[in-house]
Amino acid sequence: MQISATIITFNEESNIKAACESVAWADEIVVVDSNSTDKTRDIAAACGARVITNEWPGFGAQKQFAVNRATHDWIFSLDADERVSDQLRTSLETLKHHPQGSDADAYVVARRTYYQGRWIRGGGWYPDYQLRLFDRTKGHWKLRHIHESVVMETGARVGEIGGDLLHYTSPNAAHHHKMIGERYAPLAAQQMFEEGRRTSAFGVVSAGPAAFVRSFLLKGGFRDGLAGFTIASFAGHHAFLKHLMLWELQQNHKSHE
Repeated sequence: MQISATIITFNEESNIKAACESVAWADEIVVVDSNSTDKTRDIAAACGARVITNEWPGFGAQKQFAVNRATHDWIFSLDADERVSDQLRTSLETLKHHPQGSDADAYVVARRTYYQGRWIRGGGWYPDYQLRLFDRTKGHWKLRHIHESVVMETGARVGEIGGDLLHYTSPNAAHHHKMIGERYAPLAAQQMFEEGRRTSAFGVVSAGPAAFVRSFLLKGGFRDGLAGFTIASFAGHHAFLKHLMLWELQQNHKSHE
């Protein structure tokens, strides 16, 4: 089995070297960069990656662009802030050299996130299963603004591969807050609006508390102490903000009817 590792980037000079090194086992590394203004492309090229520049079309579209430019049909997709753990690498190399041992068309992997100096166990953050290894002749990235995922064709077989994908997310609270306000909430609101979903004043008011309770209590975030409380609080903030932004989109739409 020959595997192409794909990574999409924008100003990831602090991450791209480690990301490329963690997929050095792949037959090729394809980095698709959306016009970084730092040294991301140079560092990736120095790591042996094939670097392609493509104007930003959205998460799902950019990841599919990388898939389309890959040489091999088997794709392993990695985000720049993720790393392949030693156990996962062993599993991937075993599958790569002995593919006859499995008849799956795609594989999910558990993702473990490092946040506030610890590996998170609760809050719905682990095991955060992600479909990252797949045969592109039988699957593709869904073209969504956010929370993009691989969609396999009907009848495709999906297996699970051992080992964790390590996720080094927001380095501090300011970055986490900024990403919610500038990226995640606006994109989520736009996605919801385009899908025909609507909210109300009650939905705006209740979304935050409900998300906090789900994360901290129902999904066991309390097990992670302050980090779990922080994650649940940001989950509540994100839910409130995306519903508020969706409500604003609805009002703007009505005013132009």
